[in-house]
Amino acid sequence: MNKPIKVLVIEDDSYICDLINLYAEKSGYKVSVANDGATGLDMFHESPPDLVILDIMLPEMDGWEVCKEIRRFDRTPIIMLTGKGESYDKLKGFDLGTDDYLVKPFDPNELMARIKAVLRRAKPTLDTNQIIELPLLEINLHQYKVIYDEKEIGLAPKEMELLHFLAIHPNQVFTRQQLLEQIWSLDFEGDPRTVDVHIKRIRDKLGNANSNWRVKTIRGVGYKFEVYSH
Repeated sequence: MNKPIKVLVIEDDSYICDLINLYAEKSGYKVSVANDGATGLDMFHESPPDLVILDIMLPEMDGWEVCKEIRRFDRTPIIMLTGKGESYDKLKGFDLGTDDYLVKPFDPNELMARIKAVLRRAKPTLDTNQIIELPLLEINLHQYKVIYDEKEIGLAPKEMELLHFLAIHPNQVFTRQQLLEQIWSLDFEGDPRTVDVHIKRIRDKLGNANSNWRVKTIRGVGYKFEVYSH
């Protein structure tokens, strides 16, 4: 018998906690609840969950700090909850490594759908896709590590995921909107130039002149990870 998926809810609104707990347990998840950030982080370390639902505005330690602490050592999926809907908050959350973002008030059925989608994306479909080896470059998504020219390169989580996604689809062109949907969120409404900013950061860290591969701009369309045949 499969173990139930464990969901940790870190939220100080008791009504929202009860609502999530009701729907999540009906969906077969085992739910734990913390009402402040510090307690939530302690519970995370004591009994690691399969997914975290995390509010931004929390007592003791806010959601940003909790997310940063989790992401220092762990890639457990995180869905951020907040009353704020500004693009800046979404971008900040995604740059810290949040997997999805839901604005209050929300439909609990939508949250359940988001949980399923995030868990599905978090599970590697093929282990061979998790590690990509190219001349001078190794991308290890499982460990969130990039080795370039025998040196480990520090990429932010979304930079890492964007590079990996492009690299597992060599020579395939993706529009900015397609990349937003794949890497950020199914309904991300931020500026498509977010992709440009992340591509620039990747190029700054890895360089863009290489005789074997490069991240190429397709003017007026988007980007592709170009691999040269020799």
